Amino acid sequence: MQTPVAARKTPRLRADALRNRERIVTAAREMFVEYGPDVPLDEIARRAGVGNATLYRNFSDRDALVRQLIYSVMDRTIKAAQIALEQNSDPFTALERFVHTVAAERISALCPMIARKFDQHHSGLEALAQQVELLVSEVMDRARAAGQLRPDVGVGDLMIAIAQLSRPPAGTQCLGIDRFMHRHLQMFLDGLRTPAQSVLPGATVALEDLRHL
Repeated sequence: MQTPVAARKTPRLRADALRNRERIVTAAREMFVEYGPDVPLDEIARRAGVGNATLYRNFSDRDALVRQLIYSVMDRTIKAAQIALEQNSDPFTALERFVHTVAAERISALCPMIARKFDQHHSGLEALAQQVELLVSEVMDRARAAGQLRPDVGVGDLMIAIAQLSRPPAGTQCLGIDRFMHRHLQMFLDGLRTPAQSVLPGATVALEDLRHL
């Protein structure tokens, strides 16, 4: 028996709605990076190629959009760590690929949004942060166990460096730093290799330490 037209259309509409939602989140990520967290939502809708009504149907306000954007970037960070653990035989190469992939997510752009627009102690965000810490710790532990990573570096150290090195200098265009970012990240990564050439000041930094700043 032929499927009714309405029933046949439902999956397609759901897929369309999902694509629209993903396009909005992608556009928001790009524009928050370029212009900061106060970019008009109308401009985000225009960049995503959807109408204002579609944006507000998916996200009731700016807080809802920021929350979804943070979840999206955290999810992608988790996937990058999982890929590093699954697909690379050399532990330090896996760490390098993870760092370069996550830097391209512009996690530094999320810092002001989390501080101003989002509950840092939201249960969903805390659960994702814990998963990130566990997976990145595993990536680092493998390199450390192989004798490739200096022992006095923690997950917090790594994530701070990624955020700082992917942040554009004051007065420069955000996306214009791309041609320097990966070069400087590799310089930093080379400094993580053993044998260590110096003693680091202070103590090893964990993600938990960053939550209390």
